[in-house]
Amino acid sequence: MQGARSRGGMDHGAGSFVAVRRLSGAVHRHASSADGMAGSTAWIGRGLSCVCAQGRESDARISFDLSPIQEECLHRLQNRIEVPYDSSNEEHKEALKALWRASFPGTELLGLVSDQWKEMGWQGKDPSTDFRGGGFISLENLLYFSRNYPKSFRELLCKQNGDRALWEYPFAVAGVNITFMLIQMLDLEGDKPTTLVGAVFLNLLLENDRAFDILYCITFMLMDQKWLDMHATYMDFNIVIKSTRRQLERELLLDDIQRIEDMPSYRFLAR
Repeated sequence: MQGARSRGGMDHGAGSFVAVRRLSGAVHRHASSADGMAGSTAWIGRGLSCVCAQGRESDARISFDLSPIQEECLHRLQNRIEVPYDSSNEEHKEALKALWRASFPGTELLGLVSDQWKEMGWQGKDPSTDFRGGGFISLENLLYFSRNYPKSFRELLCKQNGDRALWEYPFAVAGVNITFMLIQMLDLEGDKPTTLVGAVFLNLLLENDRAFDILYCITFMLMDQKWLDMHATYMDFNIVIKSTRRQLERELLLDDIQRIEDMPSYRFLAR
């Protein structure tokens, strides 16, 4: 993998952001612009050899020498990130159907293009159009969440906890944004980490090859908790996701974080 690749962001080119309004059990929808949902900024991985660093600590870009096993581990995850969602791929279609079954068990899906998908928080009747910012891995993340932490998944999907906003964030589109944000935050698109937080995460990935998927679930729960704490509405999504990112960066650099499950925000997850 040569250098960093550019990905389709979830900001100005991503279409409208669908906000879900909750009124007396009924669901009403409102379209708003989805500008700048993914944040920015960076962060030393234990076990990695630091070659150089320059600039202020907060925005330094650092070069690390990776061992062969570290390179292999990183490249496996990068190979997942590179895969776009392909609506003609049977594996991808089956994964989307599996997500529907996990989300709405007992409700028949009428088609992969259907107005039913809006109830999950996709922008339109065809979820494939929302995957351009996160790729197939964003669907894999949602599916992993639904299978491994079904209680937490359902709480967020159905907005079961807390005093919810009148206009809520759309669950599925928020999920794709979280995948995109984590790829950027962890500096996963280059040949090796150039940020402290990316280097730390690589060590966690060595310990557990599902660390990215677990971190995704942690992030979704943390984001929702911040949403409630900040009494946010859909217009505040940018602020909430940036606050979520800052807390993740702080937690990943704690001295006692040896596994992804050691992160303080892991406590929000329930199976």
